[in-house]
Amino acid sequence: MTVMRCVVVAVLASLSLTTLVNAHEVVVHAGSLYDGVSDLRRDHVSILIRDERIVSVESGFVSPVGAKIIDLSTSTVMPGFIDCHVHLASKLPSRANALEDMFTHSSLDRVFDAALFAKQMLLQGFTSVRDLGGGQETVALRDAIEAGKVDGPRLTVALEPLGPTAGHGDMRAGLDSAIQSPEWNLGIVDSVDQAVFRVREHKRRGASVIKLMPSGGIASTGDDPRQQLMTDDEMHAAVSTAHALGLKVAAHAYPAGAIEHAVRAGVDSIEHGSFATAQTFELMKAQGTVLVPTLSVYEVFYRAARDQPELLTPGTAAKELANDLLPKKNLPVAVKSGVKIAYGTDLGEGDHAQEFGLLVANGMSPAQALSAATRVAAQLLGQADSVGAITVGRLADLVAVPGDPLENPEWFSKVTFVMKGGVVYRSDIPSVAQAH
Repeated sequence: MTVMRCVVVAVLASLSLTTLVNAHEVVVHAGSLYDGVSDLRRDHVSILIRDERIVSVESGFVSPVGAKIIDLSTSTVMPGFIDCHVHLASKLPSRANALEDMFTHSSLDRVFDAALFAKQMLLQGFTSVRDLGGGQETVALRDAIEAGKVDGPRLTVALEPLGPTAGHGDMRAGLDSAIQSPEWNLGIVDSVDQAVFRVREHKRRGASVIKLMPSGGIASTGDDPRQQLMTDDEMHAAVSTAHALGLKVAAHAYPAGAIEHAVRAGVDSIEHGSFATAQTFELMKAQGTVLVPTLSVYEVFYRAARDQPELLTPGTAAKELANDLLPKKNLPVAVKSGVKIAYGTDLGEGDHAQEFGLLVANGMSPAQALSAATRVAAQLLGQADSVGAITVGRLADLVAVPGDPLENPEWFSKVTFVMKGGVVYRSDIPSVAQAH
């Protein structure tokens, strides 16, 4: 009996995880896999998931006793996509008059819009997103998603973008000076002391990243996108304070000068970077600053300015038409420089997968575009140990499409399966049960 017991123990010890598992474990059979670590495709792979994390990735289709099998054997499986620049409550510019919408909707209205658009992002395959400029409603939505009250991507959120009076984030620009809202002052920075205070205040209010507005913008009234509007001292103060509090900093910046000053101030990413030069990108590369080009927002705003200019903020249609085609022309310069590029759309409502096609059409390979939306994006969020790859220990964030997107990038926008943290939120595949 003792000998027999020893034999049984030895046999059980030799069994792999793919042979004996608990009933709550899930195995995904992937027809092909891009794991987010390399550009190489692996065919016929099994991904073992326990609770919310990946515990094994093995060759071949294995069917452990007691495990639920999700059959994606005819699909390409990838890590959940990450959009590093969204505005959760923002409507498409072609669907609403900007001023009318602002004055007839409260933050309570916006949180319902944000919840709807966040759910749509998740179903498009975006399991993590970074909101770069909302209000308290974005914090509330993040917390509601984490608590399981509503469905949506994992959120990293900034509050009101920090910038100067009359800058890109000043909501009062172009309005009757008698029109005021207390919320409009929460992002104003007109001194070094104010920069320090606002960052600390945003941390207290629940921000998990800080957004700066070093330059003017395009979709705002009265400011010039080719001018630096924050001072170098204000930027340095904001960045050093944020980093001391454990927060990363994203900087909206268009012209080369403003970008270079923001990079020297220590920002973690440049959003848009539309008028950067080869020299600018070399500096960013040397400093490890990530570029988030957001080609999607130019696409949708250019069409709106051309076809429905009356819906845009007063005076901005001309700026859109003059500037929105330039970022596409500049992206090949960034790609050639070797600067890190992360995926971002600058959208709320709308098709977040369209950025893949725009990136590929303007200088990136499909593999580089996928990396921008997975590995590089996860690094920018500071979450590379949890998301952005299908490897042991990562959260089980998976998307699947019927074809190979590295052969045909159109497949990026044809997602049929979405899992976030081990929970299935979308499945157009009959053999997979819908969890939500």
